[in-house]
Order: sequence, then C-alpha cells, then structure tokens
Amino acid sequence: FKLMMTQKKEPKFPDRCDVVEKQSHQVPLAQNRASRVNPSRLKPSTCPSYFRWIHEDLRPWKETGITRDMIEKASRTAHFRLVIHNGKAYVKRYRKSIQTRDDFTLWGIVQLLRWYPGRLPDLELMFDADDRPVVRSDDFRGQNKKVAPPLFRYCSDDASLDIVFPDWSFWGWAEVNIKPWGKSLEAIKQGNNMTQWKDRVAYAYWRGNPYVDPARGDLLKCNVSEHQGWNTRLYIQDWDNETKEGFKNSNLENQCTHRYKIYIEGWAWSVSEKYIMACDSMTLYVKPRFYDFYIRGMMPLQHYWPIRDDSKCTSLKFAVHWGNTHVDKAREIGEVGSRFIREEVNMKYVYDYMFHLLSEYAKLLKFKPEIPLNAEEITPDSMGCPATGRWRDFMAESMVMSPSEEFPCEMLPPYDLLALKEVLERKANLTRQVELWEDQYFHDLTNKP
Repeated sequence: FKLMMTQKKEPKFPDRCDVVEKQSHQVPLAQNRASRVNPSRLKPSTCPSYFRWIHEDLRPWKETGITRDMIEKASRTAHFRLVIHNGKAYVKRYRKSIQTRDDFTLWGIVQLLRWYPGRLPDLELMFDADDRPVVRSDDFRGQNKKVAPPLFRYCSDDASLDIVFPDWSFWGWAEVNIKPWGKSLEAIKQGNNMTQWKDRVAYAYWRGNPYVDPARGDLLKCNVSEHQGWNTRLYIQDWDNETKEGFKNSNLENQCTHRYKIYIEGWAWSVSEKYIMACDSMTLYVKPRFYDFYIRGMMPLQHYWPIRDDSKCTSLKFAVHWGNTHVDKAREIGEVGSRFIREEVNMKYVYDYMFHLLSEYAKLLKFKPEIPLNAEEITPDSMGCPATGRWRDFMAESMVMSPSEEFPCEMLPPYDLLALKEVLERKANLTRQVELWEDQYFHDLTNKP
C-alpha cells in the first residue's frame, strides 16, 4: 500500500473526451525540473551543425527587430497565428491547410511545451502551411527600405526569407498512413536489417507521385525500357488506390531493398527526404531548389550523391555505375547519410531545433505578445479528443508523456561571413567534382574503340 501511495500518476492520452480536462496542466509536467534531470547529462550536448542556420534564417530581423506591424503583414497568407503565453499555446486560425498539416504542426508545438515545460518565452508568430515560400527577398532590397514580414513554413529557397520549421509528418501523416517519426525510424531500422547491403538490388529505386511537378515527370523518362537502361527502377505511387487497399504497398520499411534510392523534390521540398535517407542506401539526391531545416547540415559525397537536374538519366546511370564499382565507398555514403538522419534528426533534436528557433525568434520581438480575440488554447485534450481513426492513433503515439531528462543542446555561434562562404564553396566543389567524373566517364564511353 505504501508503495502504491508513492507512485506518481502517469499521464496518458486523453480517454475521457466527454469533458475536456485540460490534461496538459493536470499531469506533473511542471514539477521541479531539477528532480528530473539525468545527473550524468547535466552538461548539454552540442547541437548538430545545421542548427547554425537558425541564425541565418533570422538574420533579416537582427538589426531592426520584429514589430507587431511586421507580424500583421505576415498574416496575408498565414493559416494560423500562434501565441505562447505563460507556457501555454493559443491559436487563431485564418484558413484551413492542405489535409491536417496545420493540426499536426500545432500538435507538435503542444508536445514541445510538454518536452520543455516552462522554458519557452512568450512569443507570437504567423505560420503558412503551404509548400512553396512566398516572402521573396528581392521585394525587400534597394531603395524601398521595407523589412520582410517574418513567416514560418516547412521549407524555403535561396531567393526567399521564409523561416523554416520542422514539418507536420514528424508527428504523423495520417492521410497516407505514415507513422510518427519515432515509430517510422524504428520500422525502417528493422527494414534495413532484412536485406544486407551487398544483397540489395544494384539499381536506383524511386516510388512516388510524378504528377505534382514536371521535374518528377521528367524523372520517369529515366525508367528501364526495351531501348534504354539507366540503372533505375522507378514506380508510380497511386495514393488513391493505396488508400482503398489499406496501404499494403507503401510501408516505408519494405522499401530498403535497393542499394540506391532517389530523392527528388515535388511541388516543393518533399517529406519523403528523411525516409529515403534512413534506408542505409546511398541517396541519389537530384539537385534541389528548396531546403528544409536539416538538409543544410549535409554534404555531397559524405551524406549523399548529387544528381544533375538538367540531365537526370545520364547522371543516375553514372551514379549507379560508380557505386557498383566502388561498393565499399557507396555503402559508406549510404550508412553515413542514414546515421545522420537517425542520430542528428531524431525527435530529441527536432524538439531542440524548435526550442532554439522559437527562443531566438522571441528575442527579436519588439512588442509584448498578446492572446488575440477568438483564439483557442490548444492542449492534448482539446486536440486529441475530437480526433478519430489514424489521426487519433498517431497523436497518441507521438504524445510526450514526461519532460525531457536532458537540457536542450548548446547552440553553436552564427557563421561569420568567411566560414559560411567556405561551407557553400565546399558543397559546390564536391558537386562539381562528381560532374567532372561523370563527364569523363561518358567521354571515355563515347570514344571507346
């Protein structure tokens, strides 16, 4: 009996949905944090290198700060306004996102507040859950002296100032039956062990929707045919049919059977990136236009093999040929890229990235965040109780049950201009090196007697 009295009530996913109990404020998440910290880990780890890009993403507002007027201008395309006030989250919705991107992004923010309770400062931001960036840097240069509106989204590009944030699928993509990231990583790890690298099919594999962007339609021209072989095996993913058949042919863990896997963007960056890279296969990365929050920490020939976007077929053919004649090196690139995804983009670091991005952003605010009229507080109960089916299952699987026992990782300082230039030049030079190898290969092939 005495033992039972000393046991703490463990939090669980909302199951009494007739009454919203504001569970997030009832469970002992805000208890003395020092009692939960693992004594052996009092010294925080150093954040992965890609965290340094947080400073670059926020640089446009470093001198001016962020005013309320700037925030309001960002509402033009935003799906919702998020306010964090006294450790609680409030949302004012403007329009519905594609599928349930907005809901699962907000669910992730609720979990962040449970992961690091009481540690986030008050803040207010606008979030656009569509694909492509909209804050064009050219609109804020030169004589007009306007400052760009700060707008959060899942990806950006070199011509835009949108602030990148982890995408909704880290907490699950219910519409296509992709489980929360922690569960997906476990399943893919098991899938990796099913087929050893040397026994994998020695071709480049891709399965996806080719209709979302012309670049993917162009990729299909590289498929094997009666007249040409590009060392590829490419398949169209029919999501409508998959939905009807219960997603029998789209389990991510069953797609780690080829030595090489192709990543190519869709309408913008693609959620598929992390699942492809987790497979231990050498990722053949078609030159991207967009970036998400972690890809900027990766290097060609270390984490992936770069593929030209303007001559995909020959580039893919050479990549597979090179890999099959340099098997140990190709396997190493695949494993290093996969290890990066598993170890530096795990949920601990996803939450740390969110924490540091939001904390640094809050430092720039020149006004006091306020809870707007008609805003709703979001909690596990308010979001979890109405959810049904896979949506509810994925929320349950991704719910944070207790605060982190570790401190957030320590941020590296911003790049100085020279160091940033060196990083970008190194990437460009490595990519160029691959292109030179490729050109030489086809030159020798053409002139072979």
